[in-house]
Amino acid sequence: MDELDLEIIKSLQGDGRKRYTEIAKDLGVTEGTVRNRVSRLLENQVFQIIGMVDPHQMGYDAPALIGVTVRPPHLEEAAAQIAALPEVSYLILVSGEYDLMVEVFCRDREHLATLLREKLQNVVGVERTQTFFILHTYKMAHGARPVLRGDGN
Repeated sequence: MDELDLEIIKSLQGDGRKRYTEIAKDLGVTEGTVRNRVSRLLENQVFQIIGMVDPHQMGYDAPALIGVTVRPPHLEEAAAQIAALPEVSYLILVSGEYDLMVEVFCRDREHLATLLREKLQNVVGVERTQTFFILHTYKMAHGARPVLRGDGN
């Protein structure tokens, strides 16, 4: 991967639907060059182009982050089970007080409570969890802009 690849990725991170002709013009290369490089980067799984959503705008009134502590030696098995839950949008291994951090999108507090009680607490090795409600999003990854309301909501 070279500087041109990085510039193409940066451009697509800002707008995943940006036309290759526009990227090519901005970078001083041909559209074919951009198209070929994007194809190669996608094929090599260097990045992927996805749509990001604001959970509140999509009707998820109880998005949350959950810190999860897992008993050894169950970490990989627990991570696989948690990743398979449909509510889970993001799952990472972290250092510190928790082993895993999980982002979930739930319709409401009852949906979140059911997820915690009936699914997450029954994952093999899960010892304890701590839930953090997402009250407001100020910034999303790579320049995605959430709806910022000036009315304090």
